[in-house]
Amino acid sequence: MIKRMMAGLTALTLVVAGCGSGDNDSGGGKNKASAPGITATTVTIGSHQPLTGPAAPGYSEIAPSSKAYFDYLNANGGVNGRKIVYKYADDVYNPTTTVDVVHRLVLQDKVFAIFNGLGTPTHTKVVDYLNAQRVPDLFVASGCGCWDQPAKHPYTFGWQTDYVREGKILGQYIKQNFAGKKIAYFYQNDDFGQDGVKGLDMYIPKDQVVKRESYQPTNTDISPQAQAIAAAKADVVVLFTIPAFTALFRLASLKLNFKPQLAVSNVGSDPTTLSGLLENFAKQGGTKIQGNPLIQGIITDAYGAPAGDTSNSWVQLFKKIHDTYVPKLPFDGNVVYGMAVAYTFAQALKAAGTNPTRRGLVDAVEKGGLTGPGLVPFAFSKGSHAGYAGAQIGKISGNTITLSGTPLTTDDGAGAIQPYTTAQPPAPANGVPAG
Repeated sequence: MIKRMMAGLTALTLVVAGCGSGDNDSGGGKNKASAPGITATTVTIGSHQPLTGPAAPGYSEIAPSSKAYFDYLNANGGVNGRKIVYKYADDVYNPTTTVDVVHRLVLQDKVFAIFNGLGTPTHTKVVDYLNAQRVPDLFVASGCGCWDQPAKHPYTFGWQTDYVREGKILGQYIKQNFAGKKIAYFYQNDDFGQDGVKGLDMYIPKDQVVKRESYQPTNTDISPQAQAIAAAKADVVVLFTIPAFTALFRLASLKLNFKPQLAVSNVGSDPTTLSGLLENFAKQGGTKIQGNPLIQGIITDAYGAPAGDTSNSWVQLFKKIHDTYVPKLPFDGNVVYGMAVAYTFAQALKAAGTNPTRRGLVDAVEKGGLTGPGLVPFAFSKGSHAGYAGAQIGKISGNTITLSGTPLTTDDGAGAIQPYTTAQPPAPANGVPAG
């Protein structure tokens, strides 16, 4: 239905492209309607999210959690006197639907910015459009290095650690701890998985990699890939997978009595999500299992405090918001992610001034200086639109991820991996970014 409704609107795209930028000066003084989506009292932003479909398990929690943080923020004065109105729509993790959703948000809802659009295969279909419209495209929910192209896509920014950096950090750990062992890769066959593999290959010796298998998120039968990896007798399997395919691979391995050490990208390793998926998938196949024991010891990484770290001030803040605004959601890594990225958006919006413009919001992020829930710094500058610059290794233990060692930073090229020793800043007492 959305597609039919948008057929006529899409033809208007080129007509409005020149008049939708809203790049007026953001002067001080009384609040005014300074750009599309901005009124004296509100800022309207939008997003495409997989509320249903193959990426929905776990990820469908992210947008409601971001909205919960914005609702909390609005109850505490908003940003520069404005409340944030957050509109998000289901794209089913389908790129065609993503295009329809984003066009509607820009042309019909006239959002000020697109915030945290989720997915590599989905968002790549709208990134050119958003930049042509000069709509801020902030903090894409994907670690694809493709968001870090300031010359080509000046309005787009990543947020989470990109997959090349993450692959390098996981690859170094595997090289150091599994020397001489047989390694296999299982990854999503797009920029998500391919970027991860690129990073892994910078550190894991090629003669140790005995099998490389990929999957398409539209095909849940991954038994051939699992059988090929098992036949190669891999000791360690590194997965760059969304949660559903992490669980599918674990179940396929179980059926084959194949018990390798798993190392899983951050985006596919939330313990609560994986446990639930394993139990649900097994139930659909007529088997009853306990999911949590099957994920113990999985190697992963994090760029923020895990949801189970109850001593962390950011986790405490987000738990308080969760309990008030979205208590029916499990308090897991997806909820923490949604609130953390919303905090960063609020911080950037505040830095953009009393009467922000679209270009002014971009300038505020490029200026750098954004801090918050991360264990590592952001890479934001005029020359870099990448998000967090590294991660810390951890393992699933119980219902959480237990971190070890120190946070590490690196680049998305041949640069070295370095320890990062600056302490994570504490959460503000009121949970609102300082001015």
